[in-house]
Amino acid sequence: MTTSNLFDHNAIRSQFPVLSQMLGDNPLCYLDTAATSQKPQMVLDAMTAYYQFDNANVHRAAHQLAARATIQYEKVRQQVQDFINSPSLQQVIFTHGTTESINMVAHGLMDTLSKDDIILVDGAAHHANIVPWQALAKRVGAKVVAIPLDANGRIDQTAYDELLLTQPKLVALAHVSNALGTVNPINAMVAKAKAIGALTLVDGAQAVAHLAVDVQTLDCDYYVFSGHKMYGPTGIGILYGKLAALNMLTPMLTGGEMIKTVSFDGTTYGELPNRLEAGTPAIAEVMGFGAAITFLNSLPQAQLRQHEQQLLRYLQQQLSQLGDITLYGVDGGKESHENIGSVAFNLANEHHQDVSILLDQQGIAIRSGHHCAMPLMQSLQIKGCCRASIGLYSNKQDIDRFISAMAQVKSILL
Repeated sequence: MTTSNLFDHNAIRSQFPVLSQMLGDNPLCYLDTAATSQKPQMVLDAMTAYYQFDNANVHRAAHQLAARATIQYEKVRQQVQDFINSPSLQQVIFTHGTTESINMVAHGLMDTLSKDDIILVDGAAHHANIVPWQALAKRVGAKVVAIPLDANGRIDQTAYDELLLTQPKLVALAHVSNALGTVNPINAMVAKAKAIGALTLVDGAQAVAHLAVDVQTLDCDYYVFSGHKMYGPTGIGILYGKLAALNMLTPMLTGGEMIKTVSFDGTTYGELPNRLEAGTPAIAEVMGFGAAITFLNSLPQAQLRQHEQQLLRYLQQQLSQLGDITLYGVDGGKESHENIGSVAFNLANEHHQDVSILLDQQGIAIRSGHHCAMPLMQSLQIKGCCRASIGLYSNKQDIDRFISAMAQVKSILL
């Protein structure tokens, strides 16, 4: 494996203090970034600085602490706007994460969708992009239809085209599969859905840390993601939407920041983005999120993406060469150049949890289970699998340690 020498990867990795710890007698080898990424020191510092010096609510008081907090808070909104190329600040809504963002859209469309309307959902979607649509369908009498997958767990594009002929009112897709790391042809799929007049929502939780996202080019109605998947804190996420698409949403939460006037005769709601941001927000988390964006923007993106892709290919190759390994989300069980971030696999017929426990005993952190994608697991005819996922801090030594540990696991179990 060769990696680019155009940047100092060790210097980048050194900014993540958690990676220097020992787990018993073993140094931590963190290969679970798809679940949650680790945080650079500047993210931790930004959150601490807010609580130390500027702890006040935003948009409400006239004193200096509140003014500083509000300025910083809205500066982060500007950062997000630039990061995803949103046309305006009004279209960037702070939420507590991807799950809340999708729920806000599903709840908000209760007055838009009606009986017998069809909602198409990615058959490999995370549960957070399935269950809210089921709840909406139950309320209004609509129908959720899964987009079929092929044998490799990828969306069957022919089946998708056929389902669009049913004139769905909404299409919910994943930009990147959280379980398999497969990248959907999202631009083409959104364009096809828009051509028949469907609303479109894209779950970008697994994409934003690995791909450049331009919501104007993508042209979806809603794009959602979480800070903790892109080196920011937990508890903060984004709902982006086109202005018309956001304005059609009935607010899921009411009170506090989202009002314009209140009386016992009636209440009027404020304008975007306030209308969809009720209550005291996760202010410290927003500050940390802003620091994460600053951190990402400071790095050489092209070199990092090359590094990550080379590392992922190396991971796939080494697992394949280990033997008795089944890779999922790739054609014929071989290495794929169409995946990012994650490799899903199983060792022979061994239980995925047994594999992950034995790896953990060697300081290797991976994910095992159904990855909040039970329908996908059913399509692949498995109960679950292991997933090793990388981040911008991952290096060849991580992969070599993981493969060495997997060899030990194989010798124990087989």
